[in-house]
Amino acid sequence: MEEKEQMIQEFSESVAKIKAELHKDIIGQEEVLDDVVIAIIAGGNVLLEGVPGTGKTRLVRSLGQTLDLPFSRIQFTPDLMPNDVTGTNIIRKDDDGNLTTHFQKGPIFAQIILADEINRATPKTQSALLEVMQEHKTTVAGKTYVMQEPYFVLATQNPIEQDGTYPLPEAQMDRFMFKVAMDFPTVEELGDIVNLTQHSQAENATKVVDGPQIMKMRALAQDVPCIKEVIDYAMTLVHNTHPEFEETSEVTKKYIRYGCSPRAGQALITGAKIRALIHGNYNVSFDDIDALAFPVLRHRIKINYNAINEGLSIDKVIELLIKENRKNR
Repeated sequence: MEEKEQMIQEFSESVAKIKAELHKDIIGQEEVLDDVVIAIIAGGNVLLEGVPGTGKTRLVRSLGQTLDLPFSRIQFTPDLMPNDVTGTNIIRKDDDGNLTTHFQKGPIFAQIILADEINRATPKTQSALLEVMQEHKTTVAGKTYVMQEPYFVLATQNPIEQDGTYPLPEAQMDRFMFKVAMDFPTVEELGDIVNLTQHSQAENATKVVDGPQIMKMRALAQDVPCIKEVIDYAMTLVHNTHPEFEETSEVTKKYIRYGCSPRAGQALITGAKIRALIHGNYNVSFDDIDALAFPVLRHRIKINYNAINEGLSIDKVIELLIKENRKNR
């Protein structure tokens, strides 16, 4: 028992160190950092939405330095081809003058990937990344290449500018564990950001955790128990996003057009186990489920005209779902 408590304490301390280093480069955005750290430990990926200049690229670069993992950035544009992402075979001459093929790896072969403005690329190019993101491997010219773990993709979208973009299909959006909204900073945070960048544009974070340690943390989180009542509570929340069922909630029937997939349930439980450890607990609570419902559900449900007409955001509808779920617990 003492050994388990020590492991939980070390887990919590490691996450605290990661966040402390990230805060050297990122001002505020506490929930964003929590969700990103949970996702990378869980082996999931994050869709990050925010206006330009809020520090999305800086966050991923800083994360790479903190975890001592190779980082690459892919700037998605309409003319980007799948081979520009995955890599391609090139022909070379060897020392004897013979022609040989050599695989030139693409940017996806790092371990932390920033897919900047992913909705600007064509669906064919998007699929090249999303396949690797889901399978952690890619096949080029009949040969399969497996990515090194941990492997993490953070894709960004601009929520305002939609001209010339290719929105991700629902099935592709579902591959992201979380959708995280990076809010515009407060006046005080803006001042801190300006002061920070006046000294240097470079990231200040240093290594505190490495890849093998992240994998150990992932293994520990998988063993965290989750009692049946909490699992039922989470699955009821997921099930209640579907308006087509007679027994579903009144909120859903009134405001939701399409519900989420079973992946939402998997993401809720996986993420909740890690959140429990971060807070020093070795069991998943109802609060862990409620806290992660927003990043898990916000890209997996579609609200209807009633919600839009009443000025309700997706997050507000999720909040109503949580309240109704608690009431019926």
